[in-house]
Amino acid sequence: MCYNVPELMIVPTGEDDCVNVLHMKYAVEVARIGSLNKAAEKLYIAQPNLSRAIKELESSLGITIFDRSAKGMVLTPAGEEFINYAKNILKQIDEVELIYKQGSPKKQKFSISVPRACYISDAFAQFSKNIEGGMAEIFYKETNSQRTINNVLNNDYKLGIIRYAENYDKYFKDLLEEKGLSYEMVAEFSYVLIMSRDNPLASKDTITFDDLPPYIEIAHADPYVPSLPLSRVVKDELPDNIDRRIFIFERASQFDLLSENTETFMWVSPASQKILDRYNLIQKKCVDNKKIYKDVLIYKDDYRLTPLDKQFITELCESKRKYLK
Repeated sequence: MCYNVPELMIVPTGEDDCVNVLHMKYAVEVARIGSLNKAAEKLYIAQPNLSRAIKELESSLGITIFDRSAKGMVLTPAGEEFINYAKNILKQIDEVELIYKQGSPKKQKFSISVPRACYISDAFAQFSKNIEGGMAEIFYKETNSQRTINNVLNNDYKLGIIRYAENYDKYFKDLLEEKGLSYEMVAEFSYVLIMSRDNPLASKDTITFDDLPPYIEIAHADPYVPSLPLSRVVKDELPDNIDRRIFIFERASQFDLLSENTETFMWVSPASQKILDRYNLIQKKCVDNKKIYKDVLIYKDDYRLTPLDKQFITELCESKRKYLK
């Protein structure tokens, strides 16, 4: 089967002149890694064979895709244009095969590792209602950023959403690029306070940091940032002006305690009114809190989003607009 690349003016004169899809995949991998030797190892192909495949592809296209140098394989301007088209074509081929592949219906799979957030869990609930087709296997895990990154790197979960404070932005972007992970911004927001409606803080028109020390903070038990000293992260995320703090992993247990103990409060991303009503809680802003958090979607550079992935991302965007106005 022959595939023509749009706008590159490839006119096949025979089957040998058509773009070889396997060679196209090779070129995309070489472009991603930047090294012929490393790409050959990744592709389980001998380096001379990979080099020959790239040269044949360049010949069939009539362009130079890579400049060979001591620094590795560097894309030419024409090469950059081709690789962009190639990625789209390969993605479409994967989707066609997924839909029309012969044989028994293929089980749809979806997996994501996320932080605790009402807008994310709501998006997942809506997503789960709209899964169409035959068999499906869905995995959803709430955990911290460190574990989410490891989950995606180890292929335990295909997608992840990590959360970090704005001041860690460069650190995380550098880390993700180093690990070969693609990332897309999902949301930016400030934490709010939630507490029992019977908590004395609930009746205050304005809450400041100075109002909080007499009360007990409920905190996530895993506020970790990869590779940074825990003491530094704790100092940033859990300031020492609070004398009493209870660490809890499970979100339902957090809400139960907030509801039962009227001396407790917790910092969270904006919650839904449905959740607040269920646990007799109220949500309040703290006027002193200027800290911005970012939620970022991550997946491996060589991973192609499936229809289920795209369906969830659509629900996520809808939920974000509803919760994070």
